[in-house]
Amino acid sequence: MENLKLPIALVMAMAAQLAAGVWWVSQQAATISSLEETVSQLGSRMAIEDNVNLRRDVQDNAMEIEYLHEEIDELWEEEDTLANAIGMLSKLQQRLAILENELKYITRDHDNVLDMKNH
Repeated sequence: MENLKLPIALVMAMAAQLAAGVWWVSQQAATISSLEETVSQLGSRMAIEDNVNLRRDVQDNAMEIEYLHEEIDELWEEEDTLANAIGMLSKLQQRLAILENELKYITRDHDNVLDMKNH
């Protein structure tokens, strides 16, 4: 009978190891299942956050574009004002050139009249 106890002890030890192995594998499966669920939730959360961030970025970019359009409009208005000022300066320069020419002729005619009086 002593010989039977040893194999029974060995069988019981192997059964205990087998039970521990099954328990460990089931724990690993539960951990993996839990991690898969967590990853799935994180994936959904990240997709929602990406969507929210994308909407915010689009809204920010739209506001920036609107601001740039306003700035461009102001630049066009300044360009028009500058073009008008340059046009007015050009007209003034033309009038001044005409006045200078007339003054030159008046002075020349006046000098001729004085020369005639002196002779």
